[in-house]
Amino acid sequence: MFSVTLFARERKNFDENWRFVLADSAKMSSNDYNDASWRVLDLPHDWAIEGDFLASNPSGAGGGALPGGIGWYRKHFKVDNAKGDNSRYYIEFDGVYMNSTVFINGHELGMRPYGYSSFRYELTPYLNMNGDNVIAVRVDNSDQPNSRWYSGCGIYRHVWLVETAQVSVAHWGTYVTASVDAKGKAVFSVSVELDNNTGKNVNAKVKNSLIDASGKVKASSMASVKINEKGKSIQKLTLNNPILWSTDNPYIYNVKTEVIVGGKTIDTYYTTTGVRTFVFDAEKGFSLNGKSMKINGVCQHHDLGSLGAALNEDALYRQLRMLKEMGCNAIRCSHNPPAPELLNMCDTMGLIVMDESFDMWRKKKTQNDYARFFDKWYERDLSDLVVRDRNHPSIIMWSIGNEVLEQWSSADADTLSLEQANLILNFGHDASSLAKDGEMSVNSLLAKRLVEVVKSLDPTRPVTAGCNEPDPGNHLFKSGALDIIGFNYHNEYIKGVPQNFPGKPFILTESVSAIQTRGFYRMPSDSIVTAPKEWWISYTDPSYMCSSYDNNHVPWGATHEATWDIVKHSPFCSGQFIWTGWDYIGEPTPYAYPARSSYFGIIDLAGFPKDVYYMYQSEWTDKTVLHLFPHWNWLEGQTIDLWCYYNNADEVELYINGKSQGIRRKADSHQYHVMWRVTFEPGEVKAVSRKNGSVVATRIIKTAGAPDHIRLTSDKTVLTADGKSLAFVTVEVVDKDGNLCPNAENQIFFDVSGNAKIAGVDNGSQTSLERFKANNRKAMFGKCLVVVQADKTSGTAKLTAKGIDLKTASVSFDIK
Repeated sequence: MFSVTLFARERKNFDENWRFVLADSAKMSSNDYNDASWRVLDLPHDWAIEGDFLASNPSGAGGGALPGGIGWYRKHFKVDNAKGDNSRYYIEFDGVYMNSTVFINGHELGMRPYGYSSFRYELTPYLNMNGDNVIAVRVDNSDQPNSRWYSGCGIYRHVWLVETAQVSVAHWGTYVTASVDAKGKAVFSVSVELDNNTGKNVNAKVKNSLIDASGKVKASSMASVKINEKGKSIQKLTLNNPILWSTDNPYIYNVKTEVIVGGKTIDTYYTTTGVRTFVFDAEKGFSLNGKSMKINGVCQHHDLGSLGAALNEDALYRQLRMLKEMGCNAIRCSHNPPAPELLNMCDTMGLIVMDESFDMWRKKKTQNDYARFFDKWYERDLSDLVVRDRNHPSIIMWSIGNEVLEQWSSADADTLSLEQANLILNFGHDASSLAKDGEMSVNSLLAKRLVEVVKSLDPTRPVTAGCNEPDPGNHLFKSGALDIIGFNYHNEYIKGVPQNFPGKPFILTESVSAIQTRGFYRMPSDSIVTAPKEWWISYTDPSYMCSSYDNNHVPWGATHEATWDIVKHSPFCSGQFIWTGWDYIGEPTPYAYPARSSYFGIIDLAGFPKDVYYMYQSEWTDKTVLHLFPHWNWLEGQTIDLWCYYNNADEVELYINGKSQGIRRKADSHQYHVMWRVTFEPGEVKAVSRKNGSVVATRIIKTAGAPDHIRLTSDKTVLTADGKSLAFVTVEVVDKDGNLCPNAENQIFFDVSGNAKIAGVDNGSQTSLERFKANNRKAMFGKCLVVVQADKTSGTAKLTAKGIDLKTASVSFDIK
């Protein structure tokens, strides 16, 4: 029997005081390498976002036109060996983009090519318990392009140092599922995998306790288990009258797992869980806890605008909060494993998640993408995703891929024989035996294999894929492995889904792809502009802008209103994931460089909602909405289209300088805005919504005069002294009466004094080549953004904004 010591698992954030250099040498992995001149920084870190936009950057406009390269990170640390030989040490990386190789004291621990996977290595055998230790990480993002959107570069998610006992819960070692019986009682199945590093068999007890949101223990169970090198315990916990997790009330339970040896608790591990039931029905669509509802979701890439790919909880929460306030109830993780913090937030905010694995399989989309690693790594990366994430109650489906070229037989790529498939797909038996009449395509077999991997680790959730080939001959559909038929676009094919895919639930895994620039309007507004199919060759517009009326979309997409109308009125359609919730860096369709970020978002890159945000809010929430647009600064006599999104009212009346322009009403449930075509005259335009003759809401827009001063509005004025806390400050150029100047393009200069700094600047422009890391920004249509980041020291800070011929503005912060 090994010596048993009372032990507490420690999981320490390991982000602080790393050293970084954008260079490469094999010597950088060794302990005695002199890194004194390297830059000292805290993780998460993205070196690309600090660079310049250049047409010559190999990422291309699709990848954000920002630099790549090879970088090294090193961290010196000592180990507190108070527990002696009873400790095991591990380092966990939530995400490194990409091709990371990790060393400890010169010893190579391993390499992971996929930039979105989380992983860990054991450090114990290589540590100096009484001296300096150096962990070194080489990150190689030099082979570009390797992504269709901006990926970032570096250790862009959190890093953790974990210390456990010799006997402990394994990495991601718990699996908790909850079912509800006919009487409303919840039954939790708790599976615990255990590691034993003692070299001897160990008799242990595993105790599981179910804890509610108030911290009260609601149920518990204990069982004995004999642990060889590995061990496993499966227990049941029951709970009468559970509080169900939902989008309106995301109630969280925790399972506390204790490993007990010799009467002493040597490991404690917590698992978040929730109780919910859901059904995808081929005729009735989606229901959660027995309540029919639409999945009103958006697709989200992982960048945080001016902060790049470097994870920051405040920035991520801001994105999700604004989407939730719009009425969004679901997130698709496009097109890769997300940061763990996103899933934690979705759990507690009530956002349903479609958790996605890959943007490509064996057939590449860009020259150096993940396809080159797929054969060797797909099973490990997919398995790690499912095992890491399967306890989150917010996740209700898995996606094995997005628009993969394996949907077709004719896509350009190498072919694969069934004999080769046996090796790559790892079925454990002849691949041809899985083919119907021996004729199923290898692509179908691959889809079948990926689903098999997912289901072997989590049989409780359905699996889908984002498919942009709607024909039933699609190899992924032909595999029969997908539980849910997922279309990317192709609205014209939706009505045929029940006939073409009988008995199969359906969802729009990706929809809309309307393109808009905040604040820019092209009239007449009822004229739809569609980018040509070969937009990358033939689509030119010197403005490099897209209209903020809902009248501009890509050839494979549709308008927001047209798509929502189909989803809303098709009972069999479970919902949609709109492309996209926020603009993102890269993929500036329909333009090429100097455009370098997307036009697809409902919210722009700086976090300013585009007008269509309020269409969704009027449809997806009960909040009273009366959104009138555009602005009221035009040429006298110019014909202007005024749109209005509204709800909770029967009608809207428009006035120009007090004179009625008429009353508008939505004709039926298929109409989503009302419009007036009017002649501009300076002054005031006012919209009044009424219900049963009583005023519900009023909206006034005035003609702005000359720019006079700057207005600063911060989303918070109290920050945490942790070096990470952020305030997002909206900067507006306004006239002497405080009216936004909608055409202002003033250069605004920022200064921060005290215990804070500028983390980034932006204005939402898809074509601005100004650096994100700067102390100034040009306003776009009267607005820009500055992000203030607190130091690690308590005190105060003050942001001052100045512009030529503009009165100065400032805002103060308490740093606590």
